[in-house]
Amino acid sequence: MIDAKSVAELRSKTGAGMMDCKKALTESNGDLEKAIDYLREKGIAKAAKKESRIAAEGLANIFTSDNKAVILEVNSETDFVSKNAEFTDMIKEIGEAVLKSDAKTLEEALLLPSSEGTIADLIVAKTSKIGEKLSLRRLEVVEKTDTQNFGAYLHMGGKIAVLTLLEGANSDVAKQAAAMRPEYLKEEDIDAERIERERKVFTEQAINEEKPADIAAKMVEGRLKKFFKEICLLDEPFIKDGDIDVKTYVKNNGGEVLKMVRYEVGEGMEHRSDNFAEEVMNQIK
Repeated sequence: MIDAKSVAELRSKTGAGMMDCKKALTESNGDLEKAIDYLREKGIAKAAKKESRIAAEGLANIFTSDNKAVILEVNSETDFVSKNAEFTDMIKEIGEAVLKSDAKTLEEALLLPSSEGTIADLIVAKTSKIGEKLSLRRLEVVEKTDTQNFGAYLHMGGKIAVLTLLEGANSDVAKQAAAMRPEYLKEEDIDAERIERERKVFTEQAINEEKPADIAAKMVEGRLKKFFKEICLLDEPFIKDGDIDVKTYVKNNGGEVLKMVRYEVGEGMEHRSDNFAEEVMNQIK
């Protein structure tokens, strides 16, 4: 039996109709990832990326000092809280504490000293005072050499934060990553399983389009190449000059992108959808 929650989740990630989602889940024995592929193969869901409905609010921020940078995301229940000075001051205290420490992981950061005891204690205290559940969701510490540079960019008031590490200065790359939503820095960073999955989907699409084998093979490789350009920062067309990719742009300016960390607040987290689930249940009974 396919439950309403699964149908709702699949619909939110693919934009497909309720009955199509129910059929896809049935054909895939309830496996969400296989159901997404099924819909894509049938041409019902064309998006390669999973654009989840976002439930979590909050802010992402970047803190730098000399050769060290920290990017982090702190969540709240409502967007209203993200404008609260208590909340933004808490984020600053967390960021500066991590920056001054040797902490590298979320677990280590929560144990750092704060004005309320530890960072974990600080979050509990602010949760009690603000009246919403607050959480330090994730962070990453990046270090550089004296010849390297950080590119730090906050978009939409901190809803998107991008930290890049470059050999040579070029802040435009961070802005590119904020605007275009790359998942990876370069093609080599994509795991083989992900590439094989996409290849299978594109192959099924070509078969369903009844193309000759030789043409189908070329179509698959062409679609893979396009896929890489959509999800890899260095392969994307540069936003200020679509005739060149980001890698070429950076190279022409005497630089090289070594690392990218991009946080979009709440990505992969879903809205509470009690009414929506009830609607789905009524249609699939």
